[in-house]
Amino acid sequence: MAVTGRGPYDPQNVFAKILRGEIPCKAIFENEWVLAFYDIAPKAPVHVLIIPKNPYVSFMDFSQTAPAEEIAGVMRATGQIALDLGLEENGYRLITNAGLHSGQEVPHFHIHLLGGKALPAFPA
Repeated sequence: MAVTGRGPYDPQNVFAKILRGEIPCKAIFENEWVLAFYDIAPKAPVHVLIIPKNPYVSFMDFSQTAPAEEIAGVMRATGQIALDLGLEENGYRLITNAGLHSGQEVPHFHIHLLGGKALPAFPA
């Protein structure tokens, strides 16, 4: 079910439960800003979800309300994860969905990191 990308934040969403340890995940990276783990329904050989530890509904919410230090921390962590996974040589894709038309399903801002094969081009 798609979500609007705007508040209020639902603390019962699946990513909030993962952050609280109520639902297990295959974590690959964690720091003060993010938790990163493998997607349970991967769309590429490498499909990692990177979620901020703070409660943001979508990129719209995150970009408008997160402090600059946190935005930098999330972005730097994303780059480090791609580097750690060895994706820099052949490339990778970052995707974040925001709101109804994007198909956003979980009302917690997250970044999909996909790689490990040539990915199809987006249609024009």
